[in-house]
Amino acid sequence: MEKGDKKKLRSSDWFGRTGKDGFIYRAWMKNQGIPDYEFNNKPVIGICNTWSELTPCNGHFRELAESVKKGIWEAGGFPVEFPVMSLGETIMKPTAMLYRNLASMDVEESIRANPLDGVVLLCGCDKTTPSLVMGACSVDIPTIVVSGGPMLTGKYRGRNIGTSDIWRYHDDVREGKLEHAELRNIEAAMCRSDGHCAVMGTASSMACMVEALGLSLPENAAIPAADARRKVLAQLSGLRIVEMVKEDLKLSDILTRKAFENAIKVNAAIGGSTNFVIHLLAIAGRIGVSLKLEDFNKLSSNIPLIANLQPSGKHFMEDLFYAGGLPAVLKELNGILHNDAITVNGKTVAENYQKAQNYDRDVIGSVDHPFNDATGLAILSGNLAENGAVIKPSAASAHLMKHTGKAVVFENIEDYKARIDTDELEVDESCVLVLKNVGPRGYPGMPEVGNMGLPKKLLEKGVKDMVRISDGRMSGTGFGTVVLHVSPEAAMGGNFSVIQDGDIITLDVHNRSLTLAVSQEELDQRKKDKELPPPIVDRGYVNLYVNHVQQAHLGADMDFLRGKSGSEVSRDSH
Repeated sequence: MEKGDKKKLRSSDWFGRTGKDGFIYRAWMKNQGIPDYEFNNKPVIGICNTWSELTPCNGHFRELAESVKKGIWEAGGFPVEFPVMSLGETIMKPTAMLYRNLASMDVEESIRANPLDGVVLLCGCDKTTPSLVMGACSVDIPTIVVSGGPMLTGKYRGRNIGTSDIWRYHDDVREGKLEHAELRNIEAAMCRSDGHCAVMGTASSMACMVEALGLSLPENAAIPAADARRKVLAQLSGLRIVEMVKEDLKLSDILTRKAFENAIKVNAAIGGSTNFVIHLLAIAGRIGVSLKLEDFNKLSSNIPLIANLQPSGKHFMEDLFYAGGLPAVLKELNGILHNDAITVNGKTVAENYQKAQNYDRDVIGSVDHPFNDATGLAILSGNLAENGAVIKPSAASAHLMKHTGKAVVFENIEDYKARIDTDELEVDESCVLVLKNVGPRGYPGMPEVGNMGLPKKLLEKGVKDMVRISDGRMSGTGFGTVVLHVSPEAAMGGNFSVIQDGDIITLDVHNRSLTLAVSQEELDQRKKDKELPPPIVDRGYVNLYVNHVQQAHLGADMDFLRGKSGSEVSRDSH
């Protein structure tokens, strides 16, 4: 079947049937007041909704879904909204990342098992975007993404604030500079509208990722959630998905190697979250594109920071939208991107940004005149991280980009919390803080604790940054000289698992190296002498996760979920 030819709708295997099966598939749908003609060869479009009152970033999605429906009706489609597991980044314990793969399974099976010809993914909060895209990739039908948009910039006592300021306020409280009562007032001033974090945190990075990949309409990434134009984009997306079904334009047509390379380059230019790496790797594994950790260095090492946004810069997502949005950023990368990559609207990347304008050079710079020569992402290798680690140079301290110091080791998060502020902790600003057992298996779920708060006694001396290393992640809103995603994690028994207090560690970002001044013979002996911790759980999903999750350098997906099963379902339910 050639693209553009009239193709039998997938939903007709349900609603186009005669006899008993067709009766059952249609009759119970009709109890919602749906006329019979709606079942006559109309494209059925699923609206995959991650609305939940436990996911505040997505709290406006029921309203956004109504705008999508308007577009679907307008284009002659049949909209059906359905819920999937929602991952509230700010609420869930021990970490929403533990459930990303579970949510992706929910999405995959919900799409495959139902009479859907196309799907609109309503994404917002950090893990909802990659989980929905991963699940949809495993089915591979026409799909478009609508992000929820960032919240309005926080305002407090005459200054702009956002999620990145949480880490500063936290240190101020620890030092006694800020009272808890005032912190409660700041809470209300920071999150003052619908939407996800107002900075270039993981949620905004994911929204930029899907636009850079070509999975959303232009400008999707930056329109504030509270702006009426977000609803307009949702309606236009509803209209477009019906056209995509008629064109049979699927995820596998859009998510080519070129699309992934574009996303990596854009993430470097905007100072996107380090979590981008782990999610993009997982998406590539689902759609079948070969992508490796070392590819991120090759593609981003020469790309400077051109988006002046927190945490790497000073502005907010709202400012990015007013400055021209992501299309203006893409236009600045004109000579770097694969401009012929196709996107969901049927146009190429270049066609989508052709008319874009940069309205504020203080927000969006250029490759020739960047805000920071340091790129937004670097991949490190060496004997401390045999399979790699990541760092965000644009949000780190220049004087620590090459640093050697003694390790101060915390075996787990409880050890860190118990000792970090004690007078007995032997540490100075030249030391390297090491946190183990916060990786995919070790925690489990790989939480955002990698940007460890500095020891209280060093904060009191005015120390603002230190080299920190862990096998966990950090929030995209975080900053500092923080090495993350060390692979293999400590729970897997690699070299990282046997680092000891006083070991000498050298970080050299320029040369992309992370080394431990201990012989391999000594490390091997330490591993022989060390017992791996017992499994944390022995039942349910978490047990399944611990036994099948892959390491960070592979995307932390489940080994049995890589690849896709497609959309075919041959057997009926009755």
